[in-house]
Amino acid sequence: MKIKLSAVVITFNEEKNIRRCLNSLVKVADEIIVVDSFSSDRTVEICKEFGCDFRTNPFEGHIQQKNFALQQASNDFILSLDADEELSQKLIESILEIKADWKYDAYYFNRLSSYCGKFFPHGSWYPDQKIRLFDRRLAKWGGTNPHDKIVLSTNSKEFLKGDLLHYTYHTIEEHIKQINYFSGIAAKAAHDKGKRFNILKLVFKPFWRFFRDYFLKHGFLGGIRGLTICLLTAVETYSKIIKLWELERAEKLNQKPS
Repeated sequence: MKIKLSAVVITFNEEKNIRRCLNSLVKVADEIIVVDSFSSDRTVEICKEFGCDFRTNPFEGHIQQKNFALQQASNDFILSLDADEELSQKLIESILEIKADWKYDAYYFNRLSSYCGKFFPHGSWYPDQKIRLFDRRLAKWGGTNPHDKIVLSTNSKEFLKGDLLHYTYHTIEEHIKQINYFSGIAAKAAHDKGKRFNILKLVFKPFWRFFRDYFLKHGFLGGIRGLTICLLTAVETYSKIIKLWELERAEKLNQKPS
């Protein structure tokens, strides 16, 4: 079955990344929908250069914003990218083949991330398989903010050759700032779902995460980048758990009679 494809992207102050993303999408998409949460940089200007269908929507969470973006498309067949991602040439070729002969409800592929200027095909960062090409009638964004994922209502999916290129942190400082930001969101999401702090998780989960990523998944092959990524990932794991404790503590203090 030959299909028409809508590409959807959510943005907020993405002038450093969005041009690269859109340059790859115009090669495969019949329309490009950008949902922006009121950027103050050149994101809007750059998107208009590409003739995108540009819309604004208040940001309530990654999952909520991406599900809103899905509904803005005029086609049911969706390619969803983040602004800091782009399609490799091989993945572009694979998607064009699928457009001419769509057989499954969803397609997934490997994501290759860069770190401080160099791609990192080690540890838990690769192959990091993602479903990003799908029929929206059978899929939606789920997971726990900020770590969203596509949830399919069927098991009909197929792997595509080619990497989704992901441009992450340009500096260590960026990574540390993002850890603080994301761990706070994740702790609040866990608290809202009724999850509770556990001292054993605080002690063992960060250690296990480092051991798994650095040794079992060969993060050590990435040299200083590999060591840094695996250590900071363990720090992020610790931060999520201790911030959950902090939320519980604040809740108990607020409940005490004055």
